[in-house]
Amino acid sequence: MDTGTEPMGTGGHHESGDPVGPALLWLWDTVTMVTLQARQRVLQGALLLCALGLLLWTAIFLYGSFYYSYMPLATYSTPVHYYYRTDCDSSASLLCSFPTANVSLLRNGKNQVMTYGQPYRISLELEMPESPANQELGMFMVKMFCYSRQGQTVTSSARSTMLRYRSGLLQTLGTLFLIPFFLSGTADQKQLVEVELFSEYREDSYAPSIGAIIEIQSQRVQIYSANLYIHAHFTGIRYFLYNFPTLSAVMGVASNLSFLSVLLLFSYLRLIWGRFINPQKVRDRIHLHQRLAGMDESEDTELLQDNQDDTTGIENSSSDALLEAHQITATHLNQKEESILKAGGGGMDIRHGRFQSEIDEEEIIAEEEVENMVMSVDPELEGSSETAKQPDSIPSTLTGTSTCVIS
Repeated sequence: MDTGTEPMGTGGHHESGDPVGPALLWLWDTVTMVTLQARQRVLQGALLLCALGLLLWTAIFLYGSFYYSYMPLATYSTPVHYYYRTDCDSSASLLCSFPTANVSLLRNGKNQVMTYGQPYRISLELEMPESPANQELGMFMVKMFCYSRQGQTVTSSARSTMLRYRSGLLQTLGTLFLIPFFLSGTADQKQLVEVELFSEYREDSYAPSIGAIIEIQSQRVQIYSANLYIHAHFTGIRYFLYNFPTLSAVMGVASNLSFLSVLLLFSYLRLIWGRFINPQKVRDRIHLHQRLAGMDESEDTELLQDNQDDTTGIENSSSDALLEAHQITATHLNQKEESILKAGGGGMDIRHGRFQSEIDEEEIIAEEEVENMVMSVDPELEGSSETAKQPDSIPSTLTGTSTCVIS
């Protein structure tokens, strides 16, 4: 009894432990698959982020290059340093010559400041003290000459200007109100006088300006400093790029990014399709179809030639049969005529009628035989039955001949 119970206990233990192994294997396979999928997803995400970063950087670089090459310099300023002669005998309030300055219109001595075809506004800003000499000066002229590399004068302009008028009371009140600033040195009794020399200056592409000479046509003028300003008047796309830089940058980068994404997508699809579609196999199939089409055309041509040969042979055989039938009919009629001529004599009129009826019957029989022969040769040549009716002329001729002979 004990030995009988042990195997049962052992068997029950194995039955209860069997499901553990497959469950662990299934769990291990599931964990491994999930891990592999997670690694694959992480790798794909990293590659996607790298591709997007590269595309974004390329789009920004393209927009920056376009902006730098397309947009000219918006504002350019340079100090103007005047010089004048001092080798003359004059009073302290007069200069020996007009103050003159030579200004370069090149950046770093190499690049042009102004772009061809772009309109510019050129103005001169003078910092002048509110001295009695300047107040008594009144109006004075400012003249500007632009010259090229060959030293030729490209264009010139002359404008008049003066200090703004301020009454004595207004000057006294302003001095009293601003006296702390004047005493501390943070403010000065001066005016900024702006002179517009060119409202819409356009650079000549054949003779670009490399410098300008600015002259103040007064020997009593007093100035602290002077600056030359060049402002560009933008229109169209340049106006949008300059006045809305953030919006234009976002739109430009987005358009470049979309274009590069579409280009990359087409390249990827072409690569994927190239794996499934072998160009060599496609070429082989095209050549095979061309060969089959050429063979079909040659077979059709051969069959057409065979049909034409068969038709020609059938027509020749039918014409031969017709000629043979005509010859048999003519021979038979000649034999009849000879037998009648040999018989001669008195029953000529009676025999003539019988002979005529026999000839008509034989003509009908000959025509039927010829039509049957033609129809039996080729059913498709039904039009040749009209040709088979030509023996009508031959028996009629023979009949007329026989009649003449009998008569």
